[in-house]
Amino acid sequence: MATVLDREMFSEAEAARLLRVSQGTLHYWLEGGERRGREYKPILRTEPLGRRVVTWAEFVEAGLLGQYRREKNVPMAELRAFIGLMREGLGVPYPLADRRPYVINRELVLRAQESSGLDPEFHLVAQISGQLILTAPSEKFYERVDWDGDSPAGWRPAEDEASTVRIRPSARFGRPAVGGISTAAIWEQEDSGEDVESLANLYELSIADVRWALAYENSRRAESARSAA
Repeated sequence: MATVLDREMFSEAEAARLLRVSQGTLHYWLEGGERRGREYKPILRTEPLGRRVVTWAEFVEAGLLGQYRREKNVPMAELRAFIGLMREGLGVPYPLADRRPYVINRELVLRAQESSGLDPEFHLVAQISGQLILTAPSEKFYERVDWDGDSPAGWRPAEDEASTVRIRPSARFGRPAVGGISTAAIWEQEDSGEDVESLANLYELSIADVRWALAYENSRRAESARSAA
C-alpha cells in the first residue's frame, strides 16, 4: 500500500535545488548511469525507473547523501552496497528515511557497514567504549528531520539547527515554509517593501519566524546567483 513516503513531490531539478546538489549528481543517485565506460546501478532506487520525479522518501534519503557529500567524499560503490544491505535488513525500500537505524537498530547499521566494506571514515555509526553512537554527518542529518514515529514528517533545509523553516509533504506542496507560510511569499513581500513586523502581523507569525524565512531565501537566492555567474 502506498504511503506518504511514495508520494511524488518534486521534479528532479526542483529537488536538486532544495537539496543544494547538482541535478546530474541527484540523477545519478536515483537512476545510476554510465561512468568511464561502465554502467552503474542506482544508489537510492533498486532499479532505474526512467523518471525525473522524486518521491518524499527519495528526497529525504538524498538529504543524507548530500550531508555526506558536503562533509566527506564517500565512495559510491561501497555506499550502494551498504544501502542495499540496510534495505534487506530492515525489510523496507527506504532504509535511510526510517528512524530506526539511527535510534534502535544501530547494530544493523554496524553490521551493514562492515559487510559492505564501507571505510570507517564514512560510517554512520561508530563504536566508542562499547556504545554505538551516530557519527557527525549522520547525527546532523537525523537532527534535520522531524520524525513522526519512524517516518519523516518534515526536513529542515537550512544548515542552522535553530531555523524554523521546514519542507513537509503535507504543507505547501513540499515548498519551504514557516508556520505554513511559503518562505518565497514572505521574501517577495519583504522585497516589495514590507518590513519584518508588518509581515509577522500579516501572516500571524513570530518576528523570529519571518527572519528565518528571509535568511533562508536570501541564502538560497545568493547561492543560485553564484551558480549562474
